Amino acid sequence: MLLKNNRKLRNTVAGYLFVSPMLLGIIVFTLFPIIASVILSFTDWRFVTGFDKIKFIGIGNYIQLFGDNGFRQSLMNNFMIMLVIPITLAISLVLAYIINSKVYAKNLFKVIYFMPGISSVVAVAVVFQIIFHPSYGPANSLLHALGVENPPMWLADPTYALPSVMFIMVWIDLGYNMIVYIAGLQGIPRDLYEAADIDGATGWVKFRRITVPMLSATTFFLLITGIIGSFKAFSLIKVLTDGGPSHSTSTIVYDLYDAAFINLKTGYSSAMAIVLFFCVLLITAIQWYGQRKWVNY
Repeated sequence: MLLKNNRKLRNTVAGYLFVSPMLLGIIVFTLFPIIASVILSFTDWRFVTGFDKIKFIGIGNYIQLFGDNGFRQSLMNNFMIMLVIPITLAISLVLAYIINSKVYAKNLFKVIYFMPGISSVVAVAVVFQIIFHPSYGPANSLLHALGVENPPMWLADPTYALPSVMFIMVWIDLGYNMIVYIAGLQGIPRDLYEAADIDGATGWVKFRRITVPMLSATTFFLLITGIIGSFKAFSLIKVLTDGGPSHSTSTIVYDLYDAAFINLKTGYSSAMAIVLFFCVLLITAIQWYGQRKWVNY
């Protein structure tokens, strides 16, 4: 019995030693920053002034935050950007279904569609800055050729800037989602389709009754990761529009960056980070609860 307990203790200690590097990294780079952000969100502090200048102001940052029209606009923009997710999922699923079953040279199409996802976001942003240039860009040149006299200003117009950014986001994310869907499609048992053929089911019925339900777990995964990714949108917006014009493309992360590293408002930016955290947590919790009704494992 003593020998058995000693062996169990050694195995336990060995297990903790193996996970300790990762656990230490999580504590130092994830847990500690979260706790620090919560504490700092109740302070008026600029990190360049030193710790002795920390001044606790209670919920003052949060009151100021929700009274800030720019922050409310950024929050609304984040929720608008979430529309990218269902659009991308729908197009990706259709493309995955076509490429998986109807197309020759499948690997070539996978590479073509996946290229935007592995390309540098900065490079993609610069290319689309040229494409959407109001005067010399190919987009407006094409519209002029088609007879459109006053084409949109795209990234320079507050009305069209955010939809333009959302279009680019769809283009970037399309390939990754499609590859994941193709992997899911290849895991669906062929017996289900053969049984449906025997029953005389059409292609649309098989897609709606077999393909979509069997891919619900894959859709749920892409939905959750897409929501988190949409709230983290920064690099593309920073290079394309710098949050403009007129704050029309700014997001919470962009405002957080601006407050923390441009205006050096550490306490105020920490409050933004906490609001962002709870927004993502709430939406993810709702999705996690709702998946019981539509996800089939």
